[in-house]
Amino acid sequence: MRQFNAGYDYFDGMDAEEIFRAQSPLHGWEGQSRAFRPDAGVDGAPRWADFSDPLEAISRRAREHVRHRQAGMRSENGRFAAEERRALDILGLAGDADRASLRKRYTVLLRKYHPDHNGGDHGHATRLQEVVEAYQLLRKAAAFA
Repeated sequence: MRQFNAGYDYFDGMDAEEIFRAQSPLHGWEGQSRAFRPDAGVDGAPRWADFSDPLEAISRRAREHVRHRQAGMRSENGRFAAEERRALDILGLAGDADRASLRKRYTVLLRKYHPDHNGGDHGHATRLQEVVEAYQLLRKAAAFA
């Protein structure tokens, strides 16, 4: 390692102008990161004139963001309880899965992990048990009735 470090030259192949830019304290900070953009990935920049206090604008923006995220979460997984959502994750299914996709995914995972189908490999016994338990829970779930 010492020999490699002794022979390493970061500036190898750079001309004088590139070396000067690379040594600048601002090198790499030219672009605007997502967190510091005016919209910060949430929405448009607030109209500051509408607020007497800048913290009101920030607070309203945060509340809107949380409300939007919660609405999205409810629409996707609203029909499943927390335990059923964990079972969906174990099987790798989305919140909009139907009974046919549940059965198909279970069959695929069963063939992948069961020793009778994977050449006698018992190394996936724990994962197989998780898949079977998740399927047993979901097949009885009201969402798939």
